[in-house]
Amino acid sequence: MRVSPFASLLLAGLLACQPASKPANPAATVLVHDDLGRALTLPAHPRRVLALAPSMTEMLYAVADTATIIARTQVDDYPAAVLRKPLVTSYPLDLERLVALRPDVIFTVEGLTPLDAAERLRQLGIPVYYQKYRRVADVLQGLTDMGRLLGRPAQARRLTDSLRAQLAALAATPPAAHRSTVLALASADPIYAYGQNTLFTDEIRLAGGQNAVRDTFPQPYPALTREYVLKLDPEVVLGGRFGQLDSTFFQQNPELRRTRAYRARRVFATTSNLLQRPSPRIVETVRELRRLLGH
Repeated sequence: MRVSPFASLLLAGLLACQPASKPANPAATVLVHDDLGRALTLPAHPRRVLALAPSMTEMLYAVADTATIIARTQVDDYPAAVLRKPLVTSYPLDLERLVALRPDVIFTVEGLTPLDAAERLRQLGIPVYYQKYRRVADVLQGLTDMGRLLGRPAQARRLTDSLRAQLAALAATPPAAHRSTVLALASADPIYAYGQNTLFTDEIRLAGGQNAVRDTFPQPYPALTREYVLKLDPEVVLGGRFGQLDSTFFQQNPELRRTRAYRARRVFATTSNLLQRPSPRIVETVRELRRLLGH
């Protein structure tokens, strides 16, 4: 169909009267506060991001445009696609390499990246955003916050809605009549355990158990004496297969063979890195704990 010259001129005039759409201003910034209460100035539209914690790298892959993820650390291994990213060392922190990568923002977790290193990076124009987690709900909030900061709230909302639905389905299962006490080992030699003020306490609660470490220590992963563990007398121990820990942990601490966990052979290994990471796989962690408890 031919368009008359008059119609063409009319159309051009109408288009000229329309307000021009403004492209996103890459120089725009926003003032935010991270989970430690630190005030940060971030780009309104980050285009170069990375994480110094493997859990947060998993979060980035779940929420961010993966093309914006510019590097990985030496401990990142999930998802597999992360192995194709350039490497930066997180411990000891390679500040020179980080600066050369020119990230718009770096994500990390409380207690992992030294605050003085974050301040040094801030002085160099690179903001470091910390998150912290005490409950499973904090992980979901962390995903929501990351989506908002990266301009991808819809992606984050779809993920968190799905995770909440899965958690609700797990919670709908009738609770066990008895909540087993569970000692989760962060290290067997020396003995370090997941303390009361760690995410594990909420995870094991959702799984139908309870953290055997009932005291709250200043450290999230306190060092425990064998006498203290014997007093706890946990019903379940997590940290390795029974045969593996029988020939190492329990051989080095033979009196702990008197614990209920050892006598009932309720000593289990967890999937590598799953328990340690407050990541989008948080529901998988709760499911695995439920399975190990026999719920």
